[in-house]
Amino acid sequence: MKKILLLGDSIRMGYDQYVKELLAETCEVYYDEEDNGRFAAYTLWQANQFFRKYGKFDVVHWNNGYWDMNIEYPMVDAVHPIEEYIHFLKRIITEIRRNGSEIIFATTTPILDNGAAFDNTGTGTSIAYSNDWVIQYNGAAKKLMSEEGIAINDLYTLMLRDPNFYKCEDKLHLTEEGYKVCAVQTAKIIMDA
Repeated sequence: MKKILLLGDSIRMGYDQYVKELLAETCEVYYDEEDNGRFAAYTLWQANQFFRKYGKFDVVHWNNGYWDMNIEYPMVDAVHPIEEYIHFLKRIITEIRRNGSEIIFATTTPILDNGAAFDNTGTGTSIAYSNDWVIQYNGAAKKLMSEEGIAINDLYTLMLRDPNFYKCEDKLHLTEEGYKVCAVQTAKIIMDA
């Protein structure tokens, strides 16, 4: 069976179990059930822990974005301004390639209205959000992935199919239907890889 690693923030945590179920007959799917990848520097550390513990993966599918672009009070700038975000994405790419894995990068999902919501994975952190930020960070990430020849799972465009972008009440995370829609597309792109 192929070994698949899913990395990313609480959006990934919403669809990971569905992906595992969809790929159960052909793939072993790994992910952190207790913690999300938060910002890109944290995902870099988390990826290293999986590589150390489980060795080589055939495919690594990952996303970062919301935490990186978050301006967490009392800070006045994003946790990772775009140039730092790209720096850490490059480091993650390097480590995944060192592991010998195919890479798929997932874009950050769209936002309906500017606001903030608590991270739903128990960190106690409030995540600020703006679709303008999402567009900027996705644009920079997609440019990098194109330059690196990395497949993109465009969850941003996928979520536009729904008039509310499959957003739940906090306007950041997705409804169960949204997570299932993400899982179907994610499983397909993993199988294509």
